[in-house]
Amino acid sequence: MLYGAMKVSVGAGLKLAFRPWVEGLEHVPAEGPAILASNHLSFSDSFFLPAVLDRKVTFIAKAEYFTSPGVKGKLTAAFFKGVGQLPVDRSGARGAGEAAVRSAIAVLERGELFGIYPEGTRSPDGRLYRGKSGGLARVALATGAPVIPVAMIDTEKIQPPGKVVPKLMRPGIRIGEPLDFSRYQGMEGDRFILRSLTDEVMYAIMRLSGQEYVDIYATAAKRRLAEEAKNRARPE
Repeated sequence: MLYGAMKVSVGAGLKLAFRPWVEGLEHVPAEGPAILASNHLSFSDSFFLPAVLDRKVTFIAKAEYFTSPGVKGKLTAAFFKGVGQLPVDRSGARGAGEAAVRSAIAVLERGELFGIYPEGTRSPDGRLYRGKSGGLARVALATGAPVIPVAMIDTEKIQPPGKVVPKLMRPGIRIGEPLDFSRYQGMEGDRFILRSLTDEVMYAIMRLSGQEYVDIYATAAKRRLAEEAKNRARPE
């Protein structure tokens, strides 16, 4: 009920204001479980993608969005729940990963759509970074759900870091053909299989998005950029 109301209000508002263009909607099944694996350029990605789909999409969000105190915190929690975000405590790396996998499997077992960003965090510079193999691959193999690659286009230009007022422009969403990994069924304990599956998905996303691919994790790239900025700020 809440998701439907938020989709009508927020989704319709986004489509009216930004007029996102979409290619490949026919690749999203009308029913049944599927994993939408997308590049991640902007905070708004989790809103633009559901806005153009008829079905509900559930993403994972950090638990802090749902537990902040006060009126603002309650409003924030209600908003994230309304747009299909699922809280996961990411304070402990190992436990957080297991919680995320279990949550994703539960969503897919209900026959719903689950959205995931294999890079694990937003790209710091618009390039596509190496996918993390633990989450996406394990969920895909545990459920047998098809993986649908998705490319968000130009969403980082709408509200770059540090900008409060978004720029009115048309972002794009390009959805690829579903990828079937049934050939790997039962091999979710093999880290080489997990890596191979993830790399195949990232290659499909790269072809859809046209981004330059960087074979390191986005988190490592962010640390490096932060260190470079810190060094530049030091007095001579």
